[in-house]
Amino acid sequence: MAETISFPSNGSAASGFLVRPEGGSGPGVLVIQEWWGLDWGIKEMASRLALAGFVALAPDLYHGELAGHDEMDKAGALMQSMPPDRAARDMSGAIDYLSDLEGVTGSGIGVVGFCMGGMLSFLIAAGRPDKVKAAVPFYGFPQGDMEPDWSKLTAAISGHMAAHDDYFPPEAAAALEAKLRGMGKDVTLTVHPDTGHAFMAPHNALGTLDEAVAAAVWPQVTTFLHEQLD
Repeated sequence: MAETISFPSNGSAASGFLVRPEGGSGPGVLVIQEWWGLDWGIKEMASRLALAGFVALAPDLYHGELAGHDEMDKAGALMQSMPPDRAARDMSGAIDYLSDLEGVTGSGIGVVGFCMGGMLSFLIAAGRPDKVKAAVPFYGFPQGDMEPDWSKLTAAISGHMAAHDDYFPPEAAAALEAKLRGMGKDVTLTVHPDTGHAFMAPHNALGTLDEAVAAAVWPQVTTFLHEQLD
């Protein structure tokens, strides 16, 4: 069951793609978009989560704007022009909407994000420790001035990074993992050999989709989320 919904966002409103599993109930998972926007690829990942027993909500952080998969310049411009405070409010509002939604079960909310959404999943996990209990970021993490106050982070994090990634280098992922573990955080960032950025993306916009790795990783994702949220 998939539908477009609206939800309150700190005095305003936002929208998103909501999909429920068969039976209508399960743990809630926030799905955070790539820099293209809320496209069919992100909706596909949300639908896969629903098939695995989750109530998945992908908020539209661009508020209706969308870049085609051959429009990298537009995607970059949309990402750069997205107001960070509005994105934070929209993600937080989506978490509250999921938490209060009939049929959402479990001990907290999970987050799965890709590329830009991978980075944002760290930020919302640190910003909403009251609700976010697990996060699965893909090939994205905050660096430098983008890093949040990590002391607030309580969610378990199981991230999946690419070995060949100019945007989010594996060496930086390893350094972040070591830093957070040194703070006592439950964080594992796995770098997958011979993969490129966006190796999970069903649209294969960058030509880096690795179907074998994607097929192997996805059951790990759903198992981890069930373990943390059920």
